Amino acid sequence: MSSSTSGNTNSAQATAENNLRLNSAAKSNSTAAIFAIVLGTIVAVAIVVAVIYCLKRATKSILSYYAPVRIGQSDQAANERGQSKDYYGAADAAFPVIRDSQLEAGTMERFLGEIAREKPIRFAPQQLAGFTRDFSKVLGSGGFGVVYEGQFPNGVLIAVKVLNNSSGKRLEEQFMAEVGTIGRTYHFNLVRLYGFCFDPTMRALVYEYMKNGSLDRFLFAEPRRAIEWEKLQEIAIGTAKGIAYLHEECQKRIIHYDIKPGNVLLDSNLKPKVADFGLAKLCNRDSTHVVMSGCRGTPGYAAPELWTPYPVTHKCDVYSFGMLLFEIVGRRRNYDANLSGGSQEWLPRWTYEKLKKNELSDMISTCGISAENREKAERMVMVALWCVQYLPTERPNMSVVVKMLEGGVEIATPPNPFGHLEEHNNLAVVFNSGSGSNADPSNQPSSENSYYTACLINTAKRTTDIEM
Repeated sequence: MSSSTSGNTNSAQATAENNLRLNSAAKSNSTAAIFAIVLGTIVAVAIVVAVIYCLKRATKSILSYYAPVRIGQSDQAANERGQSKDYYGAADAAFPVIRDSQLEAGTMERFLGEIAREKPIRFAPQQLAGFTRDFSKVLGSGGFGVVYEGQFPNGVLIAVKVLNNSSGKRLEEQFMAEVGTIGRTYHFNLVRLYGFCFDPTMRALVYEYMKNGSLDRFLFAEPRRAIEWEKLQEIAIGTAKGIAYLHEECQKRIIHYDIKPGNVLLDSNLKPKVADFGLAKLCNRDSTHVVMSGCRGTPGYAAPELWTPYPVTHKCDVYSFGMLLFEIVGRRRNYDANLSGGSQEWLPRWTYEKLKKNELSDMISTCGISAENREKAERMVMVALWCVQYLPTERPNMSVVVKMLEGGVEIATPPNPFGHLEEHNNLAVVFNSGSGSNADPSNQPSSENSYYTACLINTAKRTTDIEM
């Protein structure tokens, strides 16, 4: 019996020891699990803190790049007030002035890369003075201001157009037209607007620099600058592509209103870019007309509907481009008073007369175009005659013009674009003589002169804005 009791005691002890070991193992496992949970929590918290830290640094970097400052605020001015370069004044407007420190070489490449997708940069007058070395080198001048050569800190050349302060309302209209149109577009054949200055002391626009200036210097300047015919054809096609983009590819259609050789700029490789959007206007694509106040455009290039009470559409740019094509082919101005008394005085009409007589090749030869380029030149002339049709509905869209010039479509014989001039000529004779019966035939104006005289008569009759 004692032996049985001893066996039971040993069994109980073994069981207790096993339970103790199990409890110890369970406690160890629990401790390990708790430690793992705590460690995982610490790691997760560390990751979250690291992410937040990185986001804060990135946000700070972005804010420092697009930091708003007051108009005219510069690093030098901040230093004079004892402020560091990291000082950011309150935002003055939707277009804060870019800081001097942001124009250093390290950030300029990013600035130029982003400008195509961002709104134009606002500069202070002091910055433009620095870019242009106090406006020391003049590139050109016009009715609205003077254009100066400048340079960004990293060496990128720019053209700074300072608008005349005396222009009043027209200056403001031009400024808004330029920034509101070209400032929101980007195309290889449109001049780039890097930024602007809008300050009580200065209104200016900052463009990319075009080394070879405007096309008219190659067409009309004496001595005439040499340029190959193939390059002239490329310039015509590139210009057409730029206008087609304005009309058909922008979110809102842009009508330029002043297409002419002086507003086609050439870069170092003679690639064309349409420039000078001072008369441009945005309009919705579903609009079939534009409200006009007064006249726009340049005589000789402006479409008839811009000078007479007819509806105004984007086709007015097509007409102007057609006149530009004539001047590219002839490498002369469309109207040359030195040729008065001969049929060549007004190049467009003389061209159509030659076409009607099947003598277009003679006209091409007279313009100095070689035999190997005659076919391309004749194509360009045919396109020009379609573009200058009197009725806007008869003119092709610019995308079709591009295809015509590139040889992608056949070109039908155009109708007479100048049939309306006979009526204008009679009206101009009466206007100039004061009496139809006493009119002196020797004083009768040419077709070109009578055309614009009639246009001026119609313009004078307009007492209110026309809504087409």
